[in-house]
Amino acid sequence: MTLSYKTFCQEPTLPAPNPPVSVRVSPGERDLLEAAAAQARTSLSDFVRRKALEAAELELLDQRTITIPAADWERFEAWATTPAQSVPALRDLASTKPAWKG
Repeated sequence: MTLSYKTFCQEPTLPAPNPPVSVRVSPGERDLLEAAAAQARTSLSDFVRRKALEAAELELLDQRTITIPAADWERFEAWATTPAQSVPALRDLASTKPAWKG
């Protein structure tokens, strides 16, 4: 079997039996979605699916509450109160003038 770049980069297609997810949008919102899908050179359905999944992943990654089990609390507290270690490479990087400031 020979794989081309185009075949390799294509997103996997979903199996047929998945039930659809319906969303109601205004005509203006649909026009905007269709324009964005066309610019991304994909179907409206695939564009909305990809962007909804991206938004869901970001939402889940944006959790601000972290739970530490009681059994691990002392170990965490010891780590958190340990003085920071000096990392020479980071110190050098912090003192370097950024490239965009010429």
